[in-house]
Amino acid sequence: MSVLEVKNIYKSFGKTEVLKGIDFSLEKGQVLSIIGSSGSGKTTLLRCLNSLEFADKGTITVNDTVIFDGDRKTKRSDAELRERRLHFGLVFQSFNLFPQYTVLQNITLAPNLLKKDTPENNKAKALKLLEEVGLSEKANNYPCELSGGQQQRVAIARALAMDPEILCFDEPTSALDPELTGEVLKVIRSLADGHMTMIVVTHEMSFAKDVSDTVIFMDDGVIAEQGTPDEVFGNPKTDRLKAFLASYNK
Repeated sequence: MSVLEVKNIYKSFGKTEVLKGIDFSLEKGQVLSIIGSSGSGKTTLLRCLNSLEFADKGTITVNDTVIFDGDRKTKRSDAELRERRLHFGLVFQSFNLFPQYTVLQNITLAPNLLKKDTPENNKAKALKLLEEVGLSEKANNYPCELSGGQQQRVAIARALAMDPEILCFDEPTSALDPELTGEVLKVIRSLADGHMTMIVVTHEMSFAKDVSDTVIFMDDGVIAEQGTPDEVFGNPKTDRLKAFLASYNK
C-alpha cells in the first residue's frame, strides 16, 4: 500500500511555472531519490509536500487521507497546517539549527512545544537519537561548536524526534565539504537499512544509485524519467537524462 500518493501537482510563482503535473507514489519503507539540474523543481516539490508552499493544483494523499487538495477554496487553519506537517520531516541543506539553543534543546524544542510526550521522555528520546547519529557527547554543545557534518546529523535527529511518516532531505550534503559528506550519507544509509520511508533530493549520484528503491529525474518542472536505479542510471531513455548523467561522469 502506498504511504504517499502525489497526483497532478502544479505550482507557479507569478508567471513562472515551476511544477507542471507531478505524479508519483511511495511505498512504506522505500527510499525515493529525486535528481535533476538546479531549477528543475526538486526543492519546490519538497516544500509543497511539507506545506511550506502550496500547490496551485493537484492532490497529496498520505495513508489514504487527502492532506492537500488544490481545488479546496477555504483557508487552512493553523492547527490544520500543523497537523499536515507532522506527516513529514524535512532536513534542509543549510541545517537551520537554532544557534541560541544547545543540541539537546534543538531536538526537544518542537516535541515539547507540541506536547508529544513528557519533557523527560522527549529528552530521553533525543539522547537516544543523538546516540544513533553518533553525537552523544555533543548534547550540551551549541551549533557553532560543531562541524557542518555534525550540525546536519543533529538536524536529522531533530526531524526524527517528531516521528514523521516520511523523512525528506533537500540536498543534505550540498553545504558540506567533501570530507564531511560521508558521515551524513552514512546516517541516511542506516535509516534506509532500518526501512525509514524517505524522499532524498540529492546530487550524489552514486549514493542515489546504491540506496534508492526508485529514482525520479526531474527536468523543467516535469518527471522526465522514473524507475529503479538500474533503469535510470543503467538504461536512461531520454537524451536529457543521458546528458545529465554524462555531466557527472566527466
